[in-house]
Amino acid sequence: MAQPGPGTTTREAIHAAATRLFRERGFARTTVRQIAAAAATDPALVIRHFKSKELLFLDTMHLTIDDEPLLDVPLEHLGERIVDLVIGLDGGARGVFLALVHGSSEPEIQQRLRDTHEKVFIEPLRGRLSGAGADTRARLAASVAAGLLYSLWVARDETLLATDRSALVTHYGALLQHVLTPPT
Repeated sequence: MAQPGPGTTTREAIHAAATRLFRERGFARTTVRQIAAAAATDPALVIRHFKSKELLFLDTMHLTIDDEPLLDVPLEHLGERIVDLVIGLDGGARGVFLALVHGSSEPEIQQRLRDTHEKVFIEPLRGRLSGAGADTRARLAASVAAGLLYSLWVARDETLLATDRSALVTHYGALLQHVLTPPT
């Protein structure tokens, strides 16, 4: 059990320990006692500061993606750009995504996952699309991108993981592009 560093409050130590454990183990396999032990504090203080394990999870797990790259590419190349962006996400994003997915049996966490899906994926895509069905196309494209994350990070599809990045971007990007800008 590591002691909090100088100047670190108990709340900060709990937050840091919870962030690390939730990313490593997910929601269900992380206990309040484990968080307290990692923060060198009492389990009662975890609850005192954050009210519940669920609220602590929601306080620590945030998935964000820099959507700037989605704005600076012509629409006809957006599919490949999205795939390249998704594949290039760092381990932190992976940990948050997996923690949210694994904790989604909890209603509050499921709502966070839904809100994250809307804010991180759908809204930026919808902002790039126009015409009839733009919202539906944005939602379908977000689902296709989330399917890629599922295949790579949850199912750990060995064939996709072993596929050359540029080939994956080209092939999966074409699939995504078809959803974004269907042939007329």
